Amino acid sequence: MASDQPGDEWLNQLYAWMAQIPPGRVVTYGQLAKLIGRPNGARWVGRQMGRLPRGSGLPWFRVINASGRSSIPLDESGSNRQLRLLQREGVLVIDGRISLKRFQWDPFGD
Repeated sequence: MASDQPGDEWLNQLYAWMAQIPPGRVVTYGQLAKLIGRPNGARWVGRQMGRLPRGSGLPWFRVINASGRSSIPLDESGSNRQLRLLQREGVLVIDGRISLKRFQWDPFGD
């Protein structure tokens, strides 16, 4: 997914960090923003996540908001694909929320 276009350095860094998030762990948009050197870039990260091409292979579903919730709306059955994928990896979801204390990935400590 790397690109040689000028200005794509942030995006390439984002993709590289996303690819490293291990199964059963989550990160926040803000955490990814800090990792790529954009400490106030959580919304930018969110926008880029929404633009990921289908089949990218990146674990987009392991990125959640700072309150431990999915930013993807529930479907008509009250379900959420992101939360289902996380649960398959062993992430505990209680009332639509994930404990960051328990499941947040620390790339420098895990």
